[in-house]
Amino acid sequence: MKLPSFPPLRPALLVLTLLGGSCQLPGPAPVVPPTPPARVPTAVTVPPPAARPTSPAVPPPAPVPTPALQVIDLWPEGVPGLKPNATPERSTPASASNIHHPTLTVYPAPAGTANGTAVVICPGGGYSNLSMENEGASIARWLNSRGVTAFVLKYRLKEYGQPAPLQDVLRALRTVRSQATAFKVNPDRLGIIGFSAGGHLAACAATLYDDPAGKTGVKLDETSARPDFAMLLYPVITMDPAFFHKGSRDNLIGTNPAPELTALYSTELHVTRTTPPTFLAQAEDDRTVPVENSIQFYLALRKAGVQAELHLYEKGGHGFGLKTNVGRAAEWPLRAEDWMRGHGWLPEVIHL
Repeated sequence: MKLPSFPPLRPALLVLTLLGGSCQLPGPAPVVPPTPPARVPTAVTVPPPAARPTSPAVPPPAPVPTPALQVIDLWPEGVPGLKPNATPERSTPASASNIHHPTLTVYPAPAGTANGTAVVICPGGGYSNLSMENEGASIARWLNSRGVTAFVLKYRLKEYGQPAPLQDVLRALRTVRSQATAFKVNPDRLGIIGFSAGGHLAACAATLYDDPAGKTGVKLDETSARPDFAMLLYPVITMDPAFFHKGSRDNLIGTNPAPELTALYSTELHVTRTTPPTFLAQAEDDRTVPVENSIQFYLALRKAGVQAELHLYEKGGHGFGLKTNVGRAAEWPLRAEDWMRGHGWLPEVIHL
């Protein structure tokens, strides 16, 4: 067998590393190689830097465009009762106010997970402004992650008062249902979710969906505005001074409303057997909207024989949206998903 050859060893020292220390052992004497013969240097011409060939510049990668969200004008024929002195809307990604031209922003479910369910989202803000991120866009993204197409509603507020918000939410539901094919959703799986004063508007949609105050006399009014299900988070429900949210009441129907207006917009008074199944969640330490609002609506649903689920959390405050630092109140999305699965609006989870 032929053994491989190795170059001669040249180091003068051999270094061994031993568990945290080193020692030096003498090695063989160095081998001095023979001095090579002197060479006559030859001139080499180096081209100046400018003459050197250069590699072609690599262009930076093109940015990946974010798909623009579709924004639908709710009243293309003209906003009913538009103020002649309407001033510009005040809007940031987090909040919107002074709204004169209501819109729906479409958040389509990913093609691979879309299940045909659609939900109109009503952000809260006491009918004074809208919490467009905490109770709007973030909710849309959560629903998208569950295969649901979402529509964030920007509705008219205190500049108009009633019945403008009711008209806007019912027009939103009719718009989605009438264009269900274009949105790739099932018109019989259209729900609504609302937060705080947006919860009041969602409760209005669930109970006053056929009220004349929500119609404007156009053909689209013939399309049903009844949501197939409703989800109400820390909602304003009643206009009764015993448990009302004063700011919402004042902005919607005035500081001294007529008794009939107080009754019309106290949604617990309008629950019937045709009110859609409803999910409610609220924290008992809510200091903005008394928890009795959710309880009253739940009791009215039970009395009418409507399927309902109520979750009351000891702590969580008001306006928690999808925040995770609010104790067990942060679990409400999981409970809502379970409830939706139980009714068939989300597919069942298969555990392998």
